[in-house]
Amino acid sequence: MAAEIKVPSLGESITEATVSKWLKRQGDPVAVDEPVAELETDKVTLEISAPAAGTLSEILAEEGANVPVGAVLGRIADGPVSPTAAHPVPPPARGDRERPSKQESEGPTALERSGPAVRKLIEESGLDAATIAATGPGGRISKADVLVARAPMRQRPAVGERDVRVRMTRLRRRIAERLKAAQNTAAILTTFNEIDMSEAVALRERHREAFEKKHGVRLGFMSIFVKAAIVALKELPAINAEIDGDDIVYKNHYDIGVAVGTEQGLVIPVVRDADRLSFAEVEKTIAEYARKARDGKLTIEELSGGTFTISNGGIYGSLMSTPILNPPQSGILGMHKIERRPIAVGDKVEIRPMMYVALSYDHRIVDGREAVTFLMRIKECVEDPARILFEM
Repeated sequence: MAAEIKVPSLGESITEATVSKWLKRQGDPVAVDEPVAELETDKVTLEISAPAAGTLSEILAEEGANVPVGAVLGRIADGPVSPTAAHPVPPPARGDRERPSKQESEGPTALERSGPAVRKLIEESGLDAATIAATGPGGRISKADVLVARAPMRQRPAVGERDVRVRMTRLRRRIAERLKAAQNTAAILTTFNEIDMSEAVALRERHREAFEKKHGVRLGFMSIFVKAAIVALKELPAINAEIDGDDIVYKNHYDIGVAVGTEQGLVIPVVRDADRLSFAEVEKTIAEYARKARDGKLTIEELSGGTFTISNGGIYGSLMSTPILNPPQSGILGMHKIERRPIAVGDKVEIRPMMYVALSYDHRIVDGREAVTFLMRIKECVEDPARILFEM
């Protein structure tokens, strides 16, 4: 009797997904719990495993198809099944097969210049990087280049075409919807301050080696900011709250979302009960989330339920920005690039490592006084990290 491969429950409020890729072809043997397909939801990409051993006898949902929870994606037969041509994978065109490699001895190839996520996508797609037209900055292969290369030939743009149309991923569509909804719903304002990072830099330099040796993870600035934010949130609970209809829901727990950029888009995994974690535990959790985000392995539970968000645009070189709220949260803290610049210290001018910080907040629930005070507490805690230990 054939076993059905079905779309599982995808979590609260998610009723539909997109078949992003089949990992097995019709007629391939499969083992129990072996991944056979990937689904893309509004939040994550998840693997679908075989419910039984046998042969993939039918593929009922093509790549790119939108499928509801409970839909049958395919069937697994008990015995061997001859692969049919019902869902063939088109062979590369003659022009692609005969296209010469562009590797040059005088410099790195387009593949070597490309990011790890793109290289992984090329490998998973079974493509020859030499046959992919690289249109990214600096001759890199972009994700769009890979998607175009692995699309059926009738969907590929002609060589030299000025524009390339690629279907927006479900995750990217969801990001766009949520950001626009935040702008349309919340009364978003942003306030700024600057932090002298001298003490935080010195603290990290003093303890970096011992910390990494003991805990097996690097000591970064994010754990300091997470802990500083918790000190400020406890003093100003409206920034850790949300609006639900005519009610304000104050959260007495501190689940801090940390924005992580990926090739697919921005995701915000949540560090649960961060107030109960040590600096090392916060750093380990963030490092693990970053790894899982790059590999597309984050779960829906890991991306849901945050009470406050921190975004670090400084890793990309951003000097200042106005972050957008992550609804239904009422606040988001933006970190930025550390830049050495002259500042007045008493009656003298000194060169100090400075960082601009920004708090975007929902003015419907957070007043300007609270927002400014919040950033002042962040500034005080980071400039004197001992305050974090005493929650001052």
